[in-house]
Amino acid sequence: MKIPKTADIAGVVNKIAPITLAEAWDNPGLQVGDPAAEVTRIMVALDPTPDVIDSALKASCQLLVTHHPLIFKPLKSITTATSNGSSIQKAIKGGLSIIAMHTNYDIASGGLNDLLASKIGLSKCAPLKVTTTLGLVKLVVFVPGDQLEHLRAALFPYAAAEGKYRDCSFAAGGIGTFTPLEGAAPFTGTVGTLAKVPEERLELLIERTQLPRAVRALLAAHPYEEPAFDLYPLLNEGEKLGIGRIGRLAEPTTLAEYVERLRIILSAPALRYVGDPTARISKVALCSGSGASLLHDAARSGADLLVTGDVKYHEARDAEDLGLALIDAGHFPTEIIMVDEITERLGRALLAAGYTECQVEACRTESDPFRI
Repeated sequence: MKIPKTADIAGVVNKIAPITLAEAWDNPGLQVGDPAAEVTRIMVALDPTPDVIDSALKASCQLLVTHHPLIFKPLKSITTATSNGSSIQKAIKGGLSIIAMHTNYDIASGGLNDLLASKIGLSKCAPLKVTTTLGLVKLVVFVPGDQLEHLRAALFPYAAAEGKYRDCSFAAGGIGTFTPLEGAAPFTGTVGTLAKVPEERLELLIERTQLPRAVRALLAAHPYEEPAFDLYPLLNEGEKLGIGRIGRLAEPTTLAEYVERLRIILSAPALRYVGDPTARISKVALCSGSGASLLHDAARSGADLLVTGDVKYHEARDAEDLGLALIDAGHFPTEIIMVDEITERLGRALLAAGYTECQVEACRTESDPFRI
């Protein structure tokens, strides 16, 4: 029976939403808890509210994974006189760890903004505002021909995708030479004798963020005691990631029709919008949660409409001045969709890692704080 620890699950979460992608002001990652604690039950929620923490503890969970962090800024005190302090104390007393995946999940490929874009019918999406361009490194390693496929399979999980293609590599044959010295334990060859071995030169592109893991995988899978490999920094740009998304509808529609469509898709009781109800909508920008600060980015990108939440009065006026339609779909409706998605993705990832005794469940007690 293989039971993960909190740190193991933090590693799985980091693959879904790498912490390196988070905005500088943000505070994702392990918020509360023991990294070495065993976890057999996980709850996923949008917010680490006192009610959600109670739900996780009642369900005998040892870990709560949320979108919004419990701790944003350094704390001067932790007391039960505040909701935040009470939640921290309750979680620690109950043995409940809390991991947040916030702007790193918003920005990540396949993250919350991509999920929202898919739900509201957008395709051919790109980041609305690029915040990160992933650097690339070419990894070159030399391996005996009969070990090539084994090593390639070990490295593929860390290889960068090239557009819509993954598992990209190149191999070419040659002859490697080496003389094992006294004390060596060569995979092939004899100590003190020059060995000439048919080898394959294997090349892959690796994102810089994945490089430490890729090198560890190489060393673990390579048959040689001292494998020969090279790392070449590249000028090629990797995948562009950022806040928000911009894409196109399958068919143009009117603003009024699209507002009603979104209300149903997001299960929202009502939506506010800015613009001419009869305006033609084809190119749509979005940002889950609070994204009205991206109004000018959306306008510069040629969007007909920006979908977001938490829109203020003067931001609505700015949208009018820009001639940009705007839908305030609310913070909660545009982000609560992450709960089911992360519950499913975490469950799949844990099973793939062999953690068959760890269960993941969605929190069902959350609701929008606003009433209409």
